[in-house]
Amino acid sequence: MLDNQNTSVNRTKPDRWKADIALSVDMYNDWFMKFAPSAYRETRIQTTKDVESTLAETKNLADVGADVLRRKPDVLPTLRMSTCPPIAVDRLIGLAGVSGNLVKCMESGTIPARMNSTALAADLDKIGNIIEKMADPDIFVWLGRAAPATDVEIHRAATIVADRLCGAVANPIIRNAQEKRQLAAIGAWLEARGYKLLPPKIKFDAMPPGTFSFRLNVPVKLEGDGNTINIPVDTVVMPKTSKAGELPLLIEAKSAGDFTNVNKRRKEEAVKMNQLRATYGASVRFILFLCGYFDTGYLGYEAAEGIDWVWEHRIDELAGFGL
Repeated sequence: MLDNQNTSVNRTKPDRWKADIALSVDMYNDWFMKFAPSAYRETRIQTTKDVESTLAETKNLADVGADVLRRKPDVLPTLRMSTCPPIAVDRLIGLAGVSGNLVKCMESGTIPARMNSTALAADLDKIGNIIEKMADPDIFVWLGRAAPATDVEIHRAATIVADRLCGAVANPIIRNAQEKRQLAAIGAWLEARGYKLLPPKIKFDAMPPGTFSFRLNVPVKLEGDGNTINIPVDTVVMPKTSKAGELPLLIEAKSAGDFTNVNKRRKEEAVKMNQLRATYGASVRFILFLCGYFDTGYLGYEAAEGIDWVWEHRIDELAGFGL
């Protein structure tokens, strides 16, 4: 087995970093220009359908009552984007004078299980009243008139609200699409070398040699209290040459569309590595699969933590970790 500390593919080669950063930025930008608009558009199409469903549930915003909100709490983000101006979560809590826990649960699609039924009904009515009072008349042009909304008007309004919703989560949409593409690239590389994909329910330390899986939970012990939690790992690979008792290679796919964000989040990988080492020892192997804007500050930080990486534009260097 290759030792994580003694084997280096990129970690100890800073003379290559700047050239690789430029190539990685070019690769990310090329992908973004070609595929990010379609990923955003596909999400917007589905979101538009979801907004149309919400309008149907609320009788085109004529009935945003407690019954609807109790039955369909997940419509709240759509309703917040249907007002003029759109209402942030904390602003809605303050305007309506309702339980913050209720609103935050509804944002996740649930209703607090232990909330008093009378208080719940009252708060839901308050939320509905705010939405109805602040519904954007320039979007929902049928409000206040006798004639009902037409199909064209409903679809147009749903598209506008969907744009607002997608605009608020544009970065996650792009990040999710990029992660999906990165994992597909890793999977294709492994399968071309005879590795077999296993379902994600398998235990990471029970994988036979020559197999891999995506998004596995790896249990680690927390420092201090000794409690165990699961940390998700994007790709787990058991090399063909592995012997009984050896741990698989853990790969975290990372992409970034700007330099600022990665330096805010660079400690996340270091925390994972420290938790893994504390649980499984210094020989545990955890690497990054990078595409995009990762500057020398980020790379230097990860290298100092003993974390190595493979650039997507040189994916064949995965072989340097015994694959």
